[in-house]
Amino acid sequence: MAYDDKARLYRRLVTGTSDATVLARMRLHGFWPLGRGLPADPPDELKKRLDLEQKLVILRDAEVVATQSPEKLLEAERKRRWAALKQRRAEKKAARAKAVQARRDAFAKLRRSSVLHAGIGVSKLLNDTKSDHAALRARGLPVLDAGPDLAMMLGIPLGVLRWLTFHRRGATLVHYHRFSLPKKTGGQRAISAPKPRLKTAQAWVGQNVLGPLALSPHAHGFVPGRSTVTNAALHVGKKVVVNLDVRDFFPTFGFRRVRGLFRHLGYSGQVATLLALLCTEPPRLEASVDGTRVWVALGHRVLPQGASTSPALTNLLCHRLDQRLAGLARRHGFAFSRYADDLTFSGDHPERLGRLLKSARAILAAEGLVEHPDKTKVMRASQQQEVTGIVVNTQLGLPRDTMRRLRATLHNCARHGLDSQNREGHPNFRGYLEGMVAYASMVNPEKAAPLRAALTLALGG
Repeated sequence: MAYDDKARLYRRLVTGTSDATVLARMRLHGFWPLGRGLPADPPDELKKRLDLEQKLVILRDAEVVATQSPEKLLEAERKRRWAALKQRRAEKKAARAKAVQARRDAFAKLRRSSVLHAGIGVSKLLNDTKSDHAALRARGLPVLDAGPDLAMMLGIPLGVLRWLTFHRRGATLVHYHRFSLPKKTGGQRAISAPKPRLKTAQAWVGQNVLGPLALSPHAHGFVPGRSTVTNAALHVGKKVVVNLDVRDFFPTFGFRRVRGLFRHLGYSGQVATLLALLCTEPPRLEASVDGTRVWVALGHRVLPQGASTSPALTNLLCHRLDQRLAGLARRHGFAFSRYADDLTFSGDHPERLGRLLKSARAILAAEGLVEHPDKTKVMRASQQQEVTGIVVNTQLGLPRDTMRRLRATLHNCARHGLDSQNREGHPNFRGYLEGMVAYASMVNPEKAAPLRAALTLALGG
């Protein structure tokens, strides 16, 4: 038998017979020991076998593909690529959604712990969160770097601080009660009184941030230890006394000047912005939009008349004005003092008054202030000279008309009772009389002695 015939016979016997039959025949003819099983395939042989099987699958697929038409092959390739493209798009979309959610979560976390926006036109410096600690400590001020520090010192959540300070051009809820009071000289004075939460925050600012600061010695209004009496005492016995009144004093000082003051003290842009927002408010007009009441801002934020922080802030913001006017007064031989928006000059050189007033008005204009021309008074020694309601001709005293009316009221109260003289309807007329006599005693204790005795009789004592 030829070799090829033997090989073909061997392959047919091996492929057509089970391993168990082959092994049994080999043992029968002595080619394999009895009791010994087949050995395991070597690892390299298993790997080669797997490679061969994979190649065989590829060859079979190629053989199948070769039998198909080109159009079917192209269609199959298009479907494969389209499926792969959709999968990639879905994976990218899922990745973008995950990234967006991560950014939202990070922003929400940042917003809970910081102040990112405080309203249109006031948020420019919120990214600055580093204060000058040395400058603040030197002035005895609380060290605050950012909104969370201020909220903690105020004892309120950061969200409440954002609510109190957020600037809205139109708001359905505002933090001030608005009303008007009649002026002594006629007209109405607009008052903006802060509501309880803002009032508490402003009180903290006034006590802890504004309170420790040194003020100009020429400022007498709303300064501890100073009063209308200390203001008037500087101008007793002068040949000429001049009173100038500043028009729209509190509204002249806007948000930017207030924020600039806090930054000058050493506070970061964010803290200075929040403090300025706590202390300012725009004038607003009540309107109705679709049946809803809305308070519309009529201009920029300014110091409201009625906030506890406004007087202290004006005293600080007028420091340079006071120094310039005091220097001007000294050069012309005059004394100078300021009680809020009332400026007073006095001296013994009336001939220099014209140059003094011209220069004083120029300084006011340079500081952004405007004189109220209808309230300017020049008082000579021959007429009654008054400074913040106190007569200063030769000594301190209340005006003659005020003293005369008070003596008459006390006399009639002693004769006819308190209720008979309460013609203006004071809710606490007794307290009103006691306050007037106490004020007269503060101005001039000697002149007020008869009033104190009359008060005792009027009260039945």
